[in-house]
Amino acid sequence: MDALAGLLDGPRARGAFLLRVVLDPPWSIRIEDRAPLAVMAVVRGGAWVMREGEPPVPAGPGDVLIVRGPEPYVVADDPATPPQVIIHPDQRCTTLYGEDVSVAMDRGVRTWGNADAGESVMLVGAYQGAGEITDRLLRALPPLLVLRSHEWDSPLVPLLAAEITKDDPGQSAVLDRLLDLLLIAALRAWFARSGTAPGWFRAQADPVVGRALRMLHNHPAHPWTVAALAGRIGVSRAALARRFTELVGEPPMSYLTNWRLALAADLLREPDSTIAAVARQVGYGSGFALSAAFKRVRGVSPRS
Repeated sequence: MDALAGLLDGPRARGAFLLRVVLDPPWSIRIEDRAPLAVMAVVRGGAWVMREGEPPVPAGPGDVLIVRGPEPYVVADDPATPPQVIIHPDQRCTTLYGEDVSVAMDRGVRTWGNADAGESVMLVGAYQGAGEITDRLLRALPPLLVLRSHEWDSPLVPLLAAEITKDDPGQSAVLDRLLDLLLIAALRAWFARSGTAPGWFRAQADPVVGRALRMLHNHPAHPWTVAALAGRIGVSRAALARRFTELVGEPPMSYLTNWRLALAADLLREPDSTIAAVARQVGYGSGFALSAAFKRVRGVSPRS
């Protein structure tokens, strides 16, 4: 598993909040749902996305936007249009004065808006939770990422648009997987741009560091040392340590510690997990050793 694949094993969409939004101008929506990650795809018309302290960002048909939370933001037909509706953390929808408008704006199966056939149509998906593995990915993203329609070629937006209003058996699972695919495809396309990918992503293409990363990701419980890792790859210890640090931004053993603790934090959320069992899974000889590392790096105990 690599750090990007960890996204699907962390906040994998499970009954994700997913809507087709249909709107006629003037419209403006303030998003205060505190979701750690949201995906928006413009199907028709356009929109502006505004975050406090940043210039407004336009989006047109085929564009995909990834918004990193939990800070609020506004989506509107025009930057000058004042917010009319607020989306709250429980996806409750109200006017600025607290009046519930969920029923008034209900337009059918997974469809919401102020018109049945509006000028603008968007697909909106929100991930409600994030795991520790994914936090590493989220920290690599800007607050607002925009992938323009001409910058990638993907059938996923039209496919999601076609599926979102269906009410067939198992449809929610289908939509969850499509949302995951859209997010990962968009991130891969964005990371492929020169100079935009985090070091750990670019380093996976390196013949030396990429192999080292794959070994650490796939076998976190192995008793790795820099010397052992270098020996498996066929380079000197000094050469691996230097190149790994240059490309990834931290030494191999520091990266391994953070990866193990991220895995442990996700595993500890499972209902039947124990600190001792998680410790064995991620490469610590005992629950005490995991607790010591957790407190040293995270400042809290695994139990907390």
